[in-house]
Amino acid sequence: MLLVILLDQQSCQVLATGSAEEEQGVRYANRCEACKILAAELEDRLSETGKSHDVIEIGYSVDDVRPKKRTEYRRSELRLLESLENVCERVLAYNLHKERSDSTRFAKGMSQTFQTLHGLVDKGVKVDLGIPYELWDKPPVEVTQMKTQCENMLEEYEDTISDWYFQLQENKSLQQHLCEDNVLKIEAERQCLQEKLPALASKKTKNQKSKGDKEEL
Repeated sequence: MLLVILLDQQSCQVLATGSAEEEQGVRYANRCEACKILAAELEDRLSETGKSHDVIEIGYSVDDVRPKKRTEYRRSELRLLESLENVCERVLAYNLHKERSDSTRFAKGMSQTFQTLHGLVDKGVKVDLGIPYELWDKPPVEVTQMKTQCENMLEEYEDTISDWYFQLQENKSLQQHLCEDNVLKIEAERQCLQEKLPALASKKTKNQKSKGDKEEL
């Protein structure tokens, strides 16, 4: 006999229905959250391409007599353009972790809620969320909306990002230059920039506890 679990769809994943945002339990990313993730993903993308020591030739001459300019790929405009391309698509790898209330609610990996639900399904429990099972792992509306926010922010602050890439990245992070110095003008808007996932701290505490237990033995 299968156990049927009925859960409020709003507590797990919300689909856009055209109703008021608040009525659907949707809380879109604010500018701080969107900027924080854009900065993180772009820096990650740049780190992936920054290890190359290739030298590329740039410039063009009609008569092909003048030598083309040679530059390192990792310092080139080409690397920046390739890193910016589709960087906002990476936002779709995030999930909404509704067990958290701060900006860490947007994080990669399956939320605890859906890990539990998938575990129940694997055990033969019938779980009814009001949406098809194949849509469970689709990005929620908050994440797809944040991808749009990312694209808009990228377009609006393209010159700011370019200035950082060519002149400032040795001295400050992209999050500091883009988010703190430009996008978020008011101190109160920057709170999310200090919020970190507690996983490392929790792991450290657990390891310390285990070590302490062994010492007592």
